[in-house]
Amino acid sequence: MTFDVVFVLLALVGMIVALIMDKLRPGIVLLTVVVSFLCVGILSPQEMLEGFSNKGMITVAMLFLVSEGIRQSGALSEFIKKLLPQKCSSVFKGQLHILPSVACISAFLNNTPVVVIFAPIIKRWAESVHLPATKFLIPLSYVTILGGICTLIGTSTNLVVHGMVLEAGYEGFSMFELGKVGVVIAVAGIIYLFFCSGKLLPTYREDRKEQEDEDAPNNLHKVEAVLGARFPGLNKTLGEFNFTRHYGAIVKEVISRGVRYHQNLDKVVLHEGDTLILWADDSFIPTWGESSVFLMIANGKDHQEPVSKKKRYLALGLLIVMIVGATIGELPYVKETFPDMQLDMFFFASITTIIMAWTKIFPPKKYTKYISWDILITIACAFAISKAMENSGFASMIASRIITMADDLGPYALLAIIFIITNIFTELITNNAAAALSFPIALSVATQLNVDPMPFFVVICVAASASFSSPIGYQTNLIVQSIGGYKFTDFIKIGLPLNIITFLISVFLIPLIWEF
Repeated sequence: MTFDVVFVLLALVGMIVALIMDKLRPGIVLLTVVVSFLCVGILSPQEMLEGFSNKGMITVAMLFLVSEGIRQSGALSEFIKKLLPQKCSSVFKGQLHILPSVACISAFLNNTPVVVIFAPIIKRWAESVHLPATKFLIPLSYVTILGGICTLIGTSTNLVVHGMVLEAGYEGFSMFELGKVGVVIAVAGIIYLFFCSGKLLPTYREDRKEQEDEDAPNNLHKVEAVLGARFPGLNKTLGEFNFTRHYGAIVKEVISRGVRYHQNLDKVVLHEGDTLILWADDSFIPTWGESSVFLMIANGKDHQEPVSKKKRYLALGLLIVMIVGATIGELPYVKETFPDMQLDMFFFASITTIIMAWTKIFPPKKYTKYISWDILITIACAFAISKAMENSGFASMIASRIITMADDLGPYALLAIIFIITNIFTELITNNAAAALSFPIALSVATQLNVDPMPFFVVICVAASASFSSPIGYQTNLIVQSIGGYKFTDFIKIGLPLNIITFLISVFLIPLIWEF
């Protein structure tokens, strides 16, 4: 092995270990690896920076703002309130109202705001109809993932892979192309959740029973706050980080990775996705409700300011125009009519974002806080890492080893191997980093086999999104784990069969639609 191959191998192993340990944000971990490649000459400065100007990455940034506009318009909260039945006698009937509709919404909007808005509303509704909220929250997260697989804009991973496909010189995905397999997986997944989640998911445990607020200090009430990536006390104990001094609220309880802590709170280490049960006054939610320090804040009541119907309809209208415009813009007739313009998702997302800003659907002076910069840096660095794997010959070497191991089994077996590798990565690290590691290997496998790489590109999109077996692979899983009080094993029990269903459908169906 050459020096470049050995260096890339060691750097990638170090990156995976660092991401699993979760000591630093994924963006800075990937950026560290990219800078190390620059220092030894595996990447040129131009190659290092190409990801930061990639159209897919910028589109993701625009879609963060579009999703925020829809969220602040109040359209999502109004929709879910009308969707939930006032009387519900079973978990199955409740899921029948919720899951298909949420999957459709998440095909066009960022998953995180959908879960942030819907989770506390669904939890309150479940308690009001005397059904366990634990039967609804993991399925809520899963259907947002399943819906995201169905369109180009459903998840940032699809746009990342789309950008890599274009960089490699191939034609990218159209708006609904991934839906050819994504819709089948989503339908199968929802049916599975209908019939199995009631049995596999826990009901309220003894340690999940909510305590009454009778002993609340004067003028204080209970608030649930889910910690975000920008919370300054991550990986510190409550004793080291004085929460009351920073935020003016008293920590009553901590729910961390499915375990509830009532005593010795000063020794509890805080992690992203943990839920803090607080005693707080009326100013806490208005002050911190829009802060990126917390993923979600809820007090059992609606605290969103009322929005005019005109603004709500304008936000929904802009979303529809963006989706329809990007779909029509891909038609051959439109491309021939406007040869000098690319009427793609980037074009319409940019226009939608600007109109939303000028009409103040989201506060234009605060637009930077609604963008997840860590995800954007992760995406940009993912392109550079993928390029380094190609430049060094590492991707080609790994592809040769995979082909040798699966000798005489053909491209179907190799497609299955790529799915499994990508899926394991996405359960352990981030979905975008998983796509970055798998893409150059898949491209090299297809090149060495002399087959069309498109089936491998599609399987990466599906496998990188299909994070069902652990709460750490996807942010929405972290959110529902905390507010639902789930244990890690709950995700394995309900999620592993869903991973297998997704795997079987993908490996069977993708080569029939996109031939080798």
